[in-house]
Amino acid sequence: MSTLKKILIVLLFSFLFIPAELPAHESRPLFIEIKEIKPDVFYQTLKAPRSLPDFNVPNLKIPAGCNADGEIISSYTSDSYIKKSKFNCGDSISEKKLQIEYPVLNPSITTIIYISLLNGEKHRKLLRAGELSWTVPQKEERGQIAKEYTLLGMTHIWDGIDHLLFLLCLVFIATTPRRILITVTGFTVAHSITLVLSTLGIVKLPIPPVEAAIALSIVFVASEIARGKKDSLTYKYPVTVSSSFGLLHGFGFASVLSSSGLPQTELPVSLLFFNVGVEIGQVLFILAVMFVLFILDKTLSIHIKNLFKYDRLAAYMIGSAASFWMFQRIYTFWY
Repeated sequence: MSTLKKILIVLLFSFLFIPAELPAHESRPLFIEIKEIKPDVFYQTLKAPRSLPDFNVPNLKIPAGCNADGEIISSYTSDSYIKKSKFNCGDSISEKKLQIEYPVLNPSITTIIYISLLNGEKHRKLLRAGELSWTVPQKEERGQIAKEYTLLGMTHIWDGIDHLLFLLCLVFIATTPRRILITVTGFTVAHSITLVLSTLGIVKLPIPPVEAAIALSIVFVASEIARGKKDSLTYKYPVTVSSSFGLLHGFGFASVLSSSGLPQTELPVSLLFFNVGVEIGQVLFILAVMFVLFILDKTLSIHIKNLFKYDRLAAYMIGSAASFWMFQRIYTFWY
């Protein structure tokens, strides 16, 4: 194989799979919950991920025609900034505009808004990255819930470079379409189990160690590829490895919903469609990888089997990025 072709392969992995700045994505959205506690009196809770700098923690602007009732109470946990306040609208909140304000700049993270009223009416809204306002409707459109949470799941997996790199390593380990299907199916089933258990509160793990362990899982599979021992347990039974680490990744997926503070009444619906979105995102990513390999096969006359000979090169790149994330996330245990 010519030097030019080797360089093209390296660039492919560099630009498609390894970000220039190395940090993994922020998986948790901004969460806003508004509860009507008395007729036309509302209590709001805003939770922002701790990845945001202190000076850029957002505020929810009080809707026009409403007045603040008391001061904003601010606090924080290991993974969230929390702001609580109360306001009085004098009438219904329906058709009022909610607006998010960032002090410095918009970090382009998704936002989940949940509203519950005394009459039992509930509203749910997912704002895409960059959207900062929403007008409360008069009546909730239930069909919109499936669309929005499916989109959230797809967005999470596509923005999640760490999860994508783990999937890419599974593709390199499995190599054949049949083994890839079995391996990814094991990963899907496993992370679906822990996603359900964690989001419903049956099993709880602290988020920072889970995120660090997810990075470690990528280091492990990348090191297995780099060693190139085809007789190892990982290569003989890739579904065993994908299923084991899938349980871990499921807790990471669950952090998008449970750690954002979603009410329990929201979880069954949001959980189902979020999981559907994650699966759709995974399938599309793997199809995209196979398509790229197919194009290289046809345009550069590089057979797909030959491309897999360069999996060790990709493994060193992936492992380096994952090692950086692992130490970065461990550092957050104390800071």
